[in-house]
Amino acid sequence: MRILVVDDEVDLAEAVAKGLRREGYAVDTAHGGDEALDKASLTEYDLVCLDLTMPYMDGLEVCEALRAQSDDPRLPRVLMLTARDTVDDRITGLDAGADDYLVKPFDFGELTARVRTLLRRDSPAGSALLTVGDLVLDDTRHMARRGERDLDLTAKEFALLRYFMSHPGEVLSQEHLLEHVWDEHADPFTNTVRVTVGTLRRKVTVDDERSLFETVIGRGYRLSDESS
Repeated sequence: MRILVVDDEVDLAEAVAKGLRREGYAVDTAHGGDEALDKASLTEYDLVCLDLTMPYMDGLEVCEALRAQSDDPRLPRVLMLTARDTVDDRITGLDAGADDYLVKPFDFGELTARVRTLLRRDSPAGSALLTVGDLVLDDTRHMARRGERDLDLTAKEFALLRYFMSHPGEVLSQEHLLEHVWDEHADPFTNTVRVTVGTLRRKVTVDDERSLFETVIGRGYRLSDESS
């Protein structure tokens, strides 16, 4: 999942981004409203962690602009981060289009829990436990297994599997996966997506197990349910 962290306090933005990357998310940062909107116009973010109080363009204006420029008014999900904690402030943020509201200072565990909850709204199951065939991923515990076999995955492989399992049966192009699972520092001219899909496929499928991953020539990859 691709996340944009927006905060004019550079150290705070980078700290939040670093923590979210440890959770396996692809994270970009922006330090002002204009920069955030520029990046959102070029990248289809799944979630924006947005500071409310910023100079020149505050979080409310950014949130309203994000909603106006998106083809899907539900996306990206917006988690407002702010030191303002009155009921009226929360109502104003939600009315501007925010999906959730977290008051600073916050515990990072609560932040990641809210991020997981918001991102699950788009998953078919709406649960931290994703299941496709005999493949199970527990987002909260950061574990994945097939049948009785635990999968030993890197952070990027886990993130890629999580995205596939959130979109079962969909054909996902290399460009789409690069945009949602990798951050802005990824080189679009490398074969990093193909290589990572290949290593993930080999870890998920061993011996005589049926492969759940399909290569759709000229279009991308699909994770299919064994029962389909």
